[in-house]
Amino acid sequence: MTPGGALSTDFYELTMMAGYYAAGISSSATFELYVRDLPPRRSFLIAAGLEQALAYLEGLHFDAADIAYVRGLPNLERVPAAFFDDYLPRFRFTGEVWAVEEGTPVFPPEPLLRITAPMPEAQLVETALLAHIGFQTSVASRTARVIEAAAGRPVVDFGARRAHGLDAGLLAARAAFLAGCDATSNVDASRRFGIPVSGTMAHSWVMTFPDEMTAFRAYIEVFGEDTVLLIDTYDTEQAARAIAASGLKPRAVRLDSGDLIAVSRRVRAILDAGGLRGTAIFVSSDLHEDRIAEMVAANAPIDGFGVGGALSTVSDAPALGAIYKLVEIERGGVNVPIMKLSPGKQSYPGRKQVWRRVELGIASGDTIDLDNRPGPDGAQPLLERVMADGRRTRVTPPLAELRARGRTRIAELPAAVRSVRDAAPYPVRLGAGVRETIDRLTHGRAAPSPL
Repeated sequence: MTPGGALSTDFYELTMMAGYYAAGISSSATFELYVRDLPPRRSFLIAAGLEQALAYLEGLHFDAADIAYVRGLPNLERVPAAFFDDYLPRFRFTGEVWAVEEGTPVFPPEPLLRITAPMPEAQLVETALLAHIGFQTSVASRTARVIEAAAGRPVVDFGARRAHGLDAGLLAARAAFLAGCDATSNVDASRRFGIPVSGTMAHSWVMTFPDEMTAFRAYIEVFGEDTVLLIDTYDTEQAARAIAASGLKPRAVRLDSGDLIAVSRRVRAILDAGGLRGTAIFVSSDLHEDRIAEMVAANAPIDGFGVGGALSTVSDAPALGAIYKLVEIERGGVNVPIMKLSPGKQSYPGRKQVWRRVELGIASGDTIDLDNRPGPDGAQPLLERVMADGRRTRVTPPLAELRARGRTRIAELPAAVRSVRDAAPYPVRLGAGVRETIDRLTHGRAAPSPL
């Protein structure tokens, strides 16, 4: 998948980049990408999208068509010609990146990613990084709630057709699998990312044939009994009885309408009475974590869930609100911590590391401190260097491996923090280094609220 070109940015990033060039500013700068506040009803986030972000940074350049286009923009007509003739043709990302591994639970205002690069480079990439990291983190974070609600039952991503475009559906499938989905209906996502692919049939298949049993037999004749039959096109219970009496033994039946708790109980009884105790019941129909939690709490005989738009569009909180802020700049050969004091939008100064303490297999709290300060005893750092001099420092682990490690880290969160309803807050504190730097920079002015 194309990670985005040099013009995949907001115009002001480009004007600032040209302005830095004209002003002779190429000193090193550090930006951090993080989230100020959790979306409603979220108790944690799942870091995602790093692979696409790194691919974007490695391939970043201006081709001849890009340069010709920006040269012709009226707002840039006063920019020195050398910017277009010399600087842009040679432009590449040459910086360093530290990031939280994908699949890891994170909390505001912990940085998910930290970039140190010459100022024009670090500025240009803001829009693309926010898009790559913000969207997949948003999808992964809701998926984690859905997986928690499912209480061990498999969940399949059905979101491609509800996504805001095919590219969004593709990356949503990746993020959903990373956060715990077992499979996807998106064939392209399966091919590109190695995600197990899964699917049943549509009502149109059943309606094409003279009757349901003819449709079911025709499907099983092609695909075998290790398949799923959609049984609610006409009369769900009648279809279940017909299957039970037919001698067919499908792996599962799918319910896509009605009161899924009540219907699943009636279908389960029909299948069991017909000797089909091994045939599972899979449900879909605009599912989300609350509906799934209700079914699980009711002990409905449901064995798996297909979830669509709730994942691919993050329908309850579609805008994560990730931000990318300057935290340090080189001046006169010295790295100077920087902070923003805008009311309600203050930032935290200096390059930072996040330390997590895990005791007896349970995460007990995080500390955000300057990266040159030691972490609390026994705590582990979350940010690791993933790029140096514009190139990755390691081969990216397979997505399935990231998923497995991420599931382990999610399981380390206290059960009360993972809860779908009325989740408890997780303790995150600022370390002494950050607090001392804030005090020094504010000198009595309004400082960020303590965590």
